[in-house]
Amino acid sequence: CAVGQAVVTRAGKLKAKWVIHAVGPVWKGGNYGEEMLLASAVLQALRRGEDIGATSVALPAISTGVFGFPLQMAAEISIAAARSFAPTAEYVQRIVFCLLDDKTHEAFEAALHKE
Repeated sequence: CAVGQAVVTRAGKLKAKWVIHAVGPVWKGGNYGEEMLLASAVLQALRRGEDIGATSVALPAISTGVFGFPLQMAAEISIAAARSFAPTAEYVQRIVFCLLDDKTHEAFEAALHKE
């Protein structure tokens, strides 16, 4: 799966039926299309959810771990991508960001409330 894209696999023994694998970019300083690639990865994950008729899609803070994407910027891009997708969704009714720590939660919360 290419950077900025997403694919669906069965979920094996997980409670979910499917897992959507989205590939975000490695942060290289911001001059290599990283912002566009992250937005694409989020949008592609949500579109794959539509493709399989999912009513909800859960996303992590893509690229913010070992890929080094700046957290606040990633939060703003991810929230903006979800907001742009939502009005066009036929099946996906719920988008959940699964965030592992307080710092990440605070960044996404700030992005959510940013005008």
